[in-house]
Amino acid sequence: FFTDYFIAGIIEAQNASEGNSHRHLAKLFYSHSSCGLPASLSAKLISSQLNPWFFTWTYSVLSARLVICLSRISVCQPIPSVYKVPSEGQSCRSLVRDPLNLVTATRFLRVHFVLSCKSLMKMLNKETFLHSGNFSGDIQSEFLYFRCAFPYLKPDEMAQHHKSRFQITRKERSGVGESETKFDFLELCENFYFKFYFYMCNMHWHILWMTEKINYVVQLNLPEDQKISTTAATVGQSCVLSCAIQGTLRPPIIWKRNNVILNSLDLEDISDFGDDGSLYITKVTTTHMGNYTCYADGYDKLYQTHILQVTVPPVIRVYPESQAREPGVTASLRCHAEGIPNPQLGWLKNGIDITPKLSKQLTLQANGSEVHISNVRYEDTGAYTCIAKNEAGVDEDISSLFVEDSARKTREYCLGIGNMFYVFYEDGIKVIQPVECEFQRHIKPSEKLLGFQASFCPKADGDPVQRCVWATAVNVKDKFIYVTQPTLDRVLIVDVQSQKVVQAVSTDPVPVKLHYDKSHDQVWVLSWGNMEKNSPTLQVITQASGSVSHHTIHTQPVGKQFDSVDDFFIPATTLIITHVRFGYILHKDDPMLQKIDLEMMSYIKTISLKDYNCIPESLAYTHLGGYLFICCKPDTTGAVLPQLIVDSVTDSVIGYNGDVTGTPHISPDGHYLLSIDDAKGLMRIQSITVRGEIQDAFDIHTNLHISDVAFQPSFTEAHQYNVYCSSSSQTDVLFMELSSGKVKMVKSLKEPIKAGEWPWNSKNRLIKDSGLFGQYLMTPSKESLFILDGRLNKLNCEITEVERGNTVIWVGEA
Repeated sequence: FFTDYFIAGIIEAQNASEGNSHRHLAKLFYSHSSCGLPASLSAKLISSQLNPWFFTWTYSVLSARLVICLSRISVCQPIPSVYKVPSEGQSCRSLVRDPLNLVTATRFLRVHFVLSCKSLMKMLNKETFLHSGNFSGDIQSEFLYFRCAFPYLKPDEMAQHHKSRFQITRKERSGVGESETKFDFLELCENFYFKFYFYMCNMHWHILWMTEKINYVVQLNLPEDQKISTTAATVGQSCVLSCAIQGTLRPPIIWKRNNVILNSLDLEDISDFGDDGSLYITKVTTTHMGNYTCYADGYDKLYQTHILQVTVPPVIRVYPESQAREPGVTASLRCHAEGIPNPQLGWLKNGIDITPKLSKQLTLQANGSEVHISNVRYEDTGAYTCIAKNEAGVDEDISSLFVEDSARKTREYCLGIGNMFYVFYEDGIKVIQPVECEFQRHIKPSEKLLGFQASFCPKADGDPVQRCVWATAVNVKDKFIYVTQPTLDRVLIVDVQSQKVVQAVSTDPVPVKLHYDKSHDQVWVLSWGNMEKNSPTLQVITQASGSVSHHTIHTQPVGKQFDSVDDFFIPATTLIITHVRFGYILHKDDPMLQKIDLEMMSYIKTISLKDYNCIPESLAYTHLGGYLFICCKPDTTGAVLPQLIVDSVTDSVIGYNGDVTGTPHISPDGHYLLSIDDAKGLMRIQSITVRGEIQDAFDIHTNLHISDVAFQPSFTEAHQYNVYCSSSSQTDVLFMELSSGKVKMVKSLKEPIKAGEWPWNSKNRLIKDSGLFGQYLMTPSKESLFILDGRLNKLNCEITEVERGNTVIWVGEA
């Protein structure tokens, strides 16, 4: 390879005129230290201090080195034609005399070249590369300096370095000696612009263009009808947003989302801004919806707004999948569908639209989401297909109805045997069927752990009665229940099928909080270390739904447990959001969030809240726009700050959520934010649109002192939710329709456990719903359980003699 170009160089040298070719070539090589000869040799070539035979040999070698070097540098490109080479009579100083002007150039180049430098900079030690002053290596060269220094050096550093490297005048060029080895890159561009297209010249010309303003006039335009552009994309697809700002000498395009510049961020799904300034989203999710703005760098008064609308195909569930009814009774078939925009629902019976057959006996309720058949007949037997459609797609599912004599009866409103509340209280575990408030099973404290002699609630020293102490529990795929025993430093696993305690998993001391990460089949465990919360830790139980022997593992960093963890938050999955990748750790007395990778169980980055003086207390998340809502702890004066909003796409704080304060809660469909400020006696409800727009709040005043909330799909309106709120000190439960703000109270539910007697969390009276299609809710008092009928908004029954039953789980049909 080298020999071929060596010969070619000799031929070229022989054919070259005796003009300044050798000087030009030497200057070119000097401009790139990794492709050239030592400075002294280059200087001798330029001043013609070498005899002709040596020049011929040197010229050949230089030609070969040039070709080899250019073959390695794949990024060399022509200088854009808009950058005109100045005439001989114009001032072309390469020295940037005013550091303030260089700030502008740095800003320009930071955006223009940052993307192509990122992968290269990862191969180098950035600090050594930028600050050591040693650029003699093949990679650590002038080329890389100009290509990669601007995105990383501070403006004052850049100005100082630029002065020291290029301070030379035209007079000095003619008499360069061995000790003066600096050359004017602009002259290099003048001489070799059309022949070599060196990218480094391009970059230096950008500097001169921005700082000296040589012969240019920027003229930008944006058609009036393109100032706002709407783009629709379906989840999972790629998307391109093109900026319509055009004009002569247009600077690089800058993109913003929620006032945060995207170009300089290392975003996984927004990774390429293109030569034309377009924004590329490689895999669209619902978090990407919202507004994006673009403008030419330095000209932000002229901008274009892009509205990205994300559509999601419908996902449907029906209930029950199958039921058998006797003639003369009532049957109900329900359908729940989610998608963006909200899907339209329709029903078929045995493949035929049922709409023409509607009657008093066969009706559609709740905007078509429920088929209600009164006084069923044999001819009502069939396969009822619910179909959901929106502009992104179609989904369907079948609910079968069998009408026959001596049929196997199912429970009213289709609640089958598998649908039960599990209540963990002092005297063990009770399994309760909610329709008729029946006990299905009582697992007593004395029962043995499967395969062991010890009981799952051993008697404490000095306690004459065998009692259980529980904190929190989670449902794992309707197969297992994981529940903490904080005084025994362990988690128990209850098998739903056998209704037995099958395993005890040791944890760090005082485990108090569990969360089931369905995306990765993991249970996360927060332990306090002691009752003073001095040594909190996070642990994870993997393969949670597997029938294996389980154990805990600590989250990374290994050996450095999160010793100041105050809480953690993992967004919930939904029908349309089936995978959650990241979670967040709240640190005690630290104004920040730590973002964690749930799969790797490791720390990723820190989101600083210091500028807002916010120590996070609780979080909520909506997938519609990817917003995190943060409730901050009161400051040292006791003042309560408004909620902060964080954009999970950029991990940047957008700002305050208006004047909304209190603990945030998000409805399962992500469309409603419920904020509860107990100190002000205020509930504030905000809707979030399918475009990710957060609407103004409406207020509900209450002195209920809310302990817990439970969301339930509306029985009268499709695609809507209701909320139930329990009280930490009173005997009432508040019911509210989120769409209308209509409020009703369910009264006389007896007093809850006192807050001081429930140290494990702030929910001294929880309230638990019964799943997507369940109509029942359960809330405990100090010595009783109350089951509410959500369809009728009233008390269904009370179950007495259940003390401290404040740990409740709903288990549906697996």
